[in-house]
Amino acid sequence: MIILYTFINETKHQPLLDRYLPAFSMEIRQDILRYRRWQDSQLSLLGKVLLQYGLKTYYNISEAEIGTLPNKKPYLKGLDLHFNISHSKDLVVCAIAEYPLGIDVEFNDPEMNYVDFEFQMTANEFKEIHDSEDKIKSFFMYWTRKEAVIKAHGAGMMLPLDSFEILHNECIIEDEKFFTREIFIHEDYHSYMASSDQKIKDITPLIKYFEIEI
Repeated sequence: MIILYTFINETKHQPLLDRYLPAFSMEIRQDILRYRRWQDSQLSLLGKVLLQYGLKTYYNISEAEIGTLPNKKPYLKGLDLHFNISHSKDLVVCAIAEYPLGIDVEFNDPEMNYVDFEFQMTANEFKEIHDSEDKIKSFFMYWTRKEAVIKAHGAGMMLPLDSFEILHNECIIEDEKFFTREIFIHEDYHSYMASSDQKIKDITPLIKYFEIEI
């Protein structure tokens, strides 16, 4: 399992587009350029760059076609590999593994008010966060863990955060068991990964910073 990460940079935006956009199909290029904000455009671009680089460098795969499942979850056509991309603020990450997975990163915003999200938690989860010594850290652990599971499951917005609980890094959704694990990528961000394959509990992912070339 490989996790690649990098950061967006406004001064490098146009050079990045010039450097990397030509490597993608017209459909993907149009999708990246449709964003009004440079941040969203660059996050989208770099997520795909990380995937492309990861497949070529660590799996010796130069060409890969991305398809979309009925639940809108992207997948690699004809390959026994899985990937997931997440971004928050300036950070973008891409995880690639031999089993289904989800990954979520969130910027540690000290001004975030966890009470605003009470309606998206179960009563037990809210109490756990509210009673914790570091409420902000506890909230982001809850949030990234839940989002990672939802992404691993593939239901997206159709699966409310308060519809399931994670106990001891495990949960069950529609008779399918999921496992979660906290990972460290950067001190300013919280991050979790999840999978229906319990290998994720024990495996140590290779985490690499991707140096942007322009």
